[in-house]
Amino acid sequence: MTGRRKEPWRTRTDGVQVFVRVTPKSARDCVEGTTDSAEGPALKVRVRAVADKGEANRAVEAVVAEWLGVARTSVSVGQGGKSRLKTLDVAGEPLSLQRLMRARLGQVA
Repeated sequence: MTGRRKEPWRTRTDGVQVFVRVTPKSARDCVEGTTDSAEGPALKVRVRAVADKGEANRAVEAVVAEWLGVARTSVSVGQGGKSRLKTLDVAGEPLSLQRLMRARLGQVA
């Protein structure tokens, strides 16, 4: 990689890759904005599920899908299945997803 990302996502031809930092066993399911990581910014996602047998991963997929207003099947964990730092693959039109994420993050801030 040639430096740090400026946004918590990267566009692809078939959608976007979203970088997230997950906090399992939280009081609520939500996206709380962004946080800094060693690789650059990441969405801060809290889920009530525990990190056991993929429960937290499924919860993260569902929370991000609801937050974006896309189908749950459009969001999947691409990398970091056993880590707090994950890469989610979100299928869809990349520019529309970028605009949507910028708007949602503006509402969180």
